[in-house]
Amino acid sequence: QVQLVESGGGLVQAGGSLRLSCAATGGTFSSHAMGWFRQAPGKEREVVACISGSGGTTYYANSVKGRATMSRDNGKSTVYLQMNSLKPDDTAVYYCAAKEIAYCNTYLVRATYAYWGQGTQVTVSS
Repeated sequence: QVQLVESGGGLVQAGGSLRLSCAATGGTFSSHAMGWFRQAPGKEREVVACISGSGGTTYYANSVKGRATMSRDNGKSTVYLQMNSLKPDDTAVYYCAAKEIAYCNTYLVRATYAYWGQGTQVTVSS
């Protein structure tokens, strides 16, 4: 069983930056590919990024490509999401999630992630 706790959300002005963290406990962290999702009010939860267990491969949604960097520190059992050039459309609750496998296969599919954090609110003001 993997427990995930996100942190780092908050209020930021458009054009600003934010780094989200997600600390994991339980399991062998490097054996889990990790994803970041977000859900805006009234919208479906959507994938933002995925990183493989080794950290060697990352995937990004088109909406954040070029503005987001996902990374992980397996020694600290933590993943990060660095978001730059934030826009009001980035406002959402951000969730981290863990797969049962070390690869980002089918990373777009929510159901392929076995464990979820409670989320952290990111609000971007215009």
